[in-house]
Amino acid sequence: QVQLVESGGGLVQAGGSLRLSCAASGRTFGSYAMGWFRQAPGKEREFVAAVTASGGSTFYADSVKGRFTISRGTAKNTMYLQMNSLKPEDTAVYYCAARTANSVSYYRHDYYYWGQGTQVTVSS
Repeated sequence: QVQLVESGGGLVQAGGSLRLSCAASGRTFGSYAMGWFRQAPGKEREFVAAVTASGGSTFYADSVKGRFTISRGTAKNTMYLQMNSLKPEDTAVYYCAARTANSVSYYRHDYYYWGQGTQVTVSS
């Protein structure tokens, strides 16, 4: 059974940092691109960042560029999102996702596997 499990969410003050983790199991994800999406109350789920299967290329939404860093673990079945200089508008449920292709996509419908989400709340 394929599972993606996020961890590391929580409550932080504006300007603070959090590191999200995603652990994938049930199959080998070394040939799959992975990404992070987020969904705030009343809003659509939106792209945050993605990394290619090799981990060699990364992509970011303009809203987080320069503040967030996505990476993959050596075993490629783990993924991280280092979030610095957090803002109240970063408050959302953050989801880990994987797609059955080497290249990334900015569109959530291109991702097949999803985690259950982890809440990130940034207070002002």
